[in-house]
Amino acid sequence: MNSFHDVRFPLSISFGATGGPERRNEIVLLTSGREKRNARTARSRRRYDAGTGVRSLEDLYEVLAFFEARRGSLHAFRFRDPFDMKSCAPHETPGLFDQQIGVGDGQRRRFALVKTYGEGPDAYQRPITRPVAGSVFVAVAGVQKTFGTDYSIDPDTGEVVFEPHATPAIDEAVTTGFEFDVPVRFDTDQLSASITAFKAGQIPSIPLVEVL
Repeated sequence: MNSFHDVRFPLSISFGATGGPERRNEIVLLTSGREKRNARTARSRRRYDAGTGVRSLEDLYEVLAFFEARRGSLHAFRFRDPFDMKSCAPHETPGLFDQQIGVGDGQRRRFALVKTYGEGPDAYQRPITRPVAGSVFVAVAGVQKTFGTDYSIDPDTGEVVFEPHATPAIDEAVTTGFEFDVPVRFDTDQLSASITAFKAGQIPSIPLVEVL
């Protein structure tokens, strides 16, 4: 990832944003009338428009200041997805057994956070690289581990890193619960706003795109 500022886009504005995951698929219509479909990318990518979350001129100024501090699209930052921000459903509280992130082999100490969508062979595992500080709970073989004593979180990758004495043994499942942000950048290098238009009810466009 290029330059990343470990700061969060204004929460009050992000909760009014619109957007979600985007897939890139190629669909070819064959002469037989059937379709041939291919996935162009293995992962989905999220796009948002934060403009719908701007409720006042104060909000607009806050976004403009944030935009300038990030140098437009140059630096990525944290964004709280209003629809998908936990290891569980939005209305639930994260628990120790929300997501299984691996099985111990007696030597492996680093486990990447993931969130699984769907079940069985069609399930999609989404990498989570920006967990919220203090929100990651970890269990090994059903027993909760202690942050700072048994494990830490890599600030650059979001991985769970076990201390040597707490390395998961062979066949021990590693499970977690957490909250997370999405790494994004501005998908534009110009923010255009008009006070007259804003007061008339016109919403400015503030496009954001996930950084993979």
